[in-house]
Amino acid sequence: MRTVELHDAFEILESRGGLFPALLTCEHASMRLPKPWEWPDQDRRLVGDHWSWDPGAAEVCADLARAVGACAVLSRFTRLLCDPNRAEGTENLFRDVADGLPIALNVDLKPDDRERRLAGYHRPFHAAVDRAALDHPGRLVFSVHTFSPIYEGQRRAVEVAVLYDHAEDDLGHRLVHALEQQGLRAWHNEPWSGKDGLIYSAARAAAAHGRRPLELEVRNDLATDPGWREHALPRIARALEALVTQL
Repeated sequence: MRTVELHDAFEILESRGGLFPALLTCEHASMRLPKPWEWPDQDRRLVGDHWSWDPGAAEVCADLARAVGACAVLSRFTRLLCDPNRAEGTENLFRDVADGLPIALNVDLKPDDRERRLAGYHRPFHAAVDRAALDHPGRLVFSVHTFSPIYEGQRRAVEVAVLYDHAEDDLGHRLVHALEQQGLRAWHNEPWSGKDGLIYSAARAAAAHGRRPLELEVRNDLATDPGWREHALPRIARALEALVTQL
């Protein structure tokens, strides 16, 4: 696996020339808050927590790209600076509440700060995805995310899930079936749904480049476990390979 481009907002990785016909993306790969921003004291509770990034997502994305020989675009900034999996102008692009408490970094955000974040990070990330899609022709944009095992006091049983929108029921069902054939129990649109617009980045890139979008969600206690990744990633890779042969 090698880095072919490194920017303040993103990193592009390639394995075996990136010839696999799916582009991988990881929108919440990093908890990094770039300069000149600094974490306010009251926000330090969020550093390293799932609110600031998707623990294990970068490792899953890179391991999967390596396994199948794909190109992958990973973010290099915390989702709390601005969320690349949200469209400009939408709710929670700049999240201002987490666990019922204000996020000081984003409270009373000034228009010039919003624009600086979008121009420096959100837009360059998506421009990198667009370039990678042009440089690596294929059929699928496959976004990789993780989620917390406990949410609002409730433990989640979901381990691996496939998110898809209203236009991709068949594609989502095919990937779930392929994962099940590899011995993994997979869920549809859990713990939230791609039909609610929550796969923005993959859907945006797919629409722009004539591809189809899917998102993989992995529970983060599993994604951060090297033993689980060693066991599960080859199976996910085989399922993804089986899917793209049908497209």
